[in-house]
Amino acid sequence: MRNDKKKTVIVGLFVLVGIIIFVAGIMTLGGQQKKFVKSIQLTAVFDDVAGLQTGNNVWFSGVKIGTVKRVNFYGDSQVEIIMNVEQKVQEYIRKDSRATIGSDGLIGNKIIVIYGGTTQAPAVENGDRLIAEMPLDTDKMMETLQENNKNLVTITENLMVLTSKIAQGEGIVGAVMTDSIVADNFRNILTNLERASLNSNRMLTELNKFSQSLNQEGSLVYDLTHDKEMFKNLQGSVEGLQATAENAKILTDNLNEVTKNLSDPNNTMGMILTDEEFAARLKNTLIYADSSTMNLNRGLEALEYTWPFRRGFKRMNKAKENQ
Repeated sequence: MRNDKKKTVIVGLFVLVGIIIFVAGIMTLGGQQKKFVKSIQLTAVFDDVAGLQTGNNVWFSGVKIGTVKRVNFYGDSQVEIIMNVEQKVQEYIRKDSRATIGSDGLIGNKIIVIYGGTTQAPAVENGDRLIAEMPLDTDKMMETLQENNKNLVTITENLMVLTSKIAQGEGIVGAVMTDSIVADNFRNILTNLERASLNSNRMLTELNKFSQSLNQEGSLVYDLTHDKEMFKNLQGSVEGLQATAENAKILTDNLNEVTKNLSDPNNTMGMILTDEEFAARLKNTLIYADSSTMNLNRGLEALEYTWPFRRGFKRMNKAKENQ
């Protein structure tokens, strides 16, 4: 009898412990699934849920606030997600907040992440639909990474070829790195460039000093830029030069006109300068005039010895000698 009671007590204790563990498990799972807290329902429509399932968690600002209640097909090819969200965080989620699908860790379960929202928008209400944003497609990311890896391999191979050519002295870089003569020439070029840079700096310094000296009081440039009286005189000189240039232009035009008239055979000077026949006549006339003058001189000399005029010429000669 005593053994039966003892067995009954032991069985009862085991059953009680099992019930306690069972209730604790239900409470724990219910707490994780937010089954025993007041909640509201929010929805979001995605083109692809990427493996999201009922019971997955909903996060807001890094805090777990609910779970996915149901996953339904919506429209032609979209998926509607219905979420249970704790009522106590309702005031922090705004109507313009957004929902996206993330991962719990690198390769963990899919989760809903609620983010964004502005204080100007009111808080969400039960049954509101959040704006859904599609997450990055990991498959596409992997494809991109594979493509990048291929490109990286190609770049690495090209670098190996390039470095091997440089090591063998091929190309300009290889020649500079392996050929001592080319290296010396390159070093000389750098030295010349350094000297040229120093000379340029020295020249700029001298030019700076020269410009400062030009701006000193008493210099011509300073007087030209600051002396108003000199400016007026210079302006007057320029105006005079301009007037002289205009007069010279008028004179040039007149000379051109005179030259044009001189070359015109219809006037006297033009005929004298351009008519060959008239020039020949004039030349003959001058020759005849010269000949006539010579004959006249001879006749006057002979007239001195003729009888009627001999006495008069003697008197004239005596008068000249007495003077």
